[in-house]
Amino acid sequence: MSSHEERPEAPDGFVALPAPTAWPLVLAFGLLLIFLGVVTSAAISLLGLVLAVSGGIGWFGEVLPQERHELISMEAHEFAPKSTYRAVSRIHIDAQHRAHLPVTTPSVTAGLKGGVAGGIAMIVPATLYGLIAFHSFWYAVNLLGGAGVADWTNPTMAQITHFRLSALVTAAVIHAALSLLVGLLYGATLPMLPRHPILLGGLFAPLLWTGVLHASLSLINPFLDQKIHWVWFVVSQIAFGMVAGWVVAKQAHIRTQQYLPFAARVGLETPGLIAERHQEGLDQRTESGEEGR
Repeated sequence: MSSHEERPEAPDGFVALPAPTAWPLVLAFGLLLIFLGVVTSAAISLLGLVLAVSGGIGWFGEVLPQERHELISMEAHEFAPKSTYRAVSRIHIDAQHRAHLPVTTPSVTAGLKGGVAGGIAMIVPATLYGLIAFHSFWYAVNLLGGAGVADWTNPTMAQITHFRLSALVTAAVIHAALSLLVGLLYGATLPMLPRHPILLGGLFAPLLWTGVLHASLSLINPFLDQKIHWVWFVVSQIAFGMVAGWVVAKQAHIRTQQYLPFAARVGLETPGLIAERHQEGLDQRTESGEEGR
């Protein structure tokens, strides 16, 4: 027999509901005292056991052999839904409703262009520091590409301030590789801050990796850590970040899949809808390309 069939018939104007009971609270409090007594005193656990057993017996008495019910009076009210609207408004879903996710992203070439431009801009303050502090055009180049590397350990100041072909080649390779890598990283991360790309690329990111490099350079290249001037290093990093961030932000962006409806993103068959969205994406991509040029 189901619980619905066991429920007593209620007279008109009343409904039979399970009667309220406090025994579950007594049972729960008894279990709490049992576990509390494990870390305090056995007497507390004994008291909890008495309460838990009493609560269990009392609770079972409320529902067995037949659940106790209580009659609750009720009044019937007629409900007539009313609305002041004469038409149903429909929400237009577009890319702006998904603005918390990147709806556009720079292309790979945009990141490469930003890395090249930032690498060139970074050379200016680095070279300027060498000319002001040591009257040498080659100080920064030799410091990056030669000092403490391979066969050129512990060089003198005269060696660092004069031209050295091996140091120039090494510095060019290191600088180009890091500039392109960071440029690609900018292209991937700048869409996360679409309103402040220059702030992210020109200030926050350079200070972040400067701090990481300052903490680890003593292990990577102790000689370079002793010779580097960190104030000028930060200035050169900010110059790189400002220029690279600006170049990446000005390039034509590619729309991501976030502008597509959910059915299209999960791969469902949606004839007409996908074609319409695809054409819309092509039109907007064309407009973005024209603005970029």
